[in-house]
Amino acid sequence: MYAFECSLHALPDSDAPASGEPLTDSCGQWPTLLIAQDQLSTPLPIGFDDALNQLGNLPRLYAEPDGSFVWTSPQENMRWQVNGNLYERNDSVLFVEIKGSCPASEFDQLLACFLPDEQACVVQLTRPAVFVTAEVFRAHAAARGQAGDGASLLPPETCGW
Repeated sequence: MYAFECSLHALPDSDAPASGEPLTDSCGQWPTLLIAQDQLSTPLPIGFDDALNQLGNLPRLYAEPDGSFVWTSPQENMRWQVNGNLYERNDSVLFVEIKGSCPASEFDQLLACFLPDEQACVVQLTRPAVFVTAEVFRAHAAARGQAGDGASLLPPETCGW
């Protein structure tokens, strides 16, 4: 199970990002990337409407025309939920903000809605505000999931009325 709060950005057009100071948190130590805000102007390789259509193909995912979406687990399985928002520039997805928890296989399906290859993106971890590779993100999200952080990212249980 992954647990995460992050944003997905296209890999900057410039040379490979330099290494930053490692992030140390309760889940371990993680290599980071130095990326300036002005390097984040390249959109992801998908149109906004195309991304919404891709999201609409996922079971139990509800997306609004403004780019916000929520994806929930099936009732009979373990409880998970992903909330997100697509940000648009010139009819393309500039970046995607996502928060929640889900199994790795479902995360793969979500990521495929925006990217043909996850190596073409960088991920910003929201709380520490650092950039990491997709590989480091996956390890970090898995460590957070093992630590039980996924439960804290779920909305509270609601009464059945």
